[in-house]
Amino acid sequence: MSLSVLPNIITIMRIILIIPFAYYVMIEQYALALVIFLIAGLSDGLDGLLAKRFRWQSRFGSITDPLADKLLLLVALLLLVVKGHISWTLFWVSTARDVIIVGGATSYHYFVGPYEMRPSLISKWNTALLILLVLLVLLTVADWYSAPDMLLQGLEITVILTCIISGLHYIWLGVVNYKVVKNEKQALPESGNDAVKDKTETNHTDPGQQ
Repeated sequence: MSLSVLPNIITIMRIILIIPFAYYVMIEQYALALVIFLIAGLSDGLDGLLAKRFRWQSRFGSITDPLADKLLLLVALLLLVVKGHISWTLFWVSTARDVIIVGGATSYHYFVGPYEMRPSLISKWNTALLILLVLLVLLTVADWYSAPDMLLQGLEITVILTCIISGLHYIWLGVVNYKVVKNEKQALPESGNDAVKDKTETNHTDPGQQ
């Protein structure tokens, strides 16, 4: 077996770790859940480092790596909401944002054309803040560290705001790109007609002038 598949194996293991993580959160064994969450976070950095350092990138990894991160965060957020440690407002705003982005990107791909959507700066901040919030909550409920309530509440509000802003930003980017593509498609027939017109005029040029 080639070592180039190592990052993919680590990613698959991270997805599998979601199961015991969810179990320990449900039975309120938060210390064990926190350990698994930290291991998953370290594995995310490790597989990315290996893929870039040794150029072991693959199509499979490019899809499963962000999917594993999103699944872990989604499960962590949902369970902490169910346990009453994070508000439902944050969960629904975050979920609505993801649905809008995925639905919008899918619709654009099928009805307009391929579009490479890269994470925006505000989206990266949103993800980083959400990870920080989940980590602080887990640290608090595991009795490893007692985060101040004001800090958690402020961080939660910030995550909600960045969810809304990043969602609107992606919608704006989609609209702008759609207008660009539409203008390009409208310009193509005009360019074709001009080319035909020029060719016709050339063919009908007075032989004496040639």
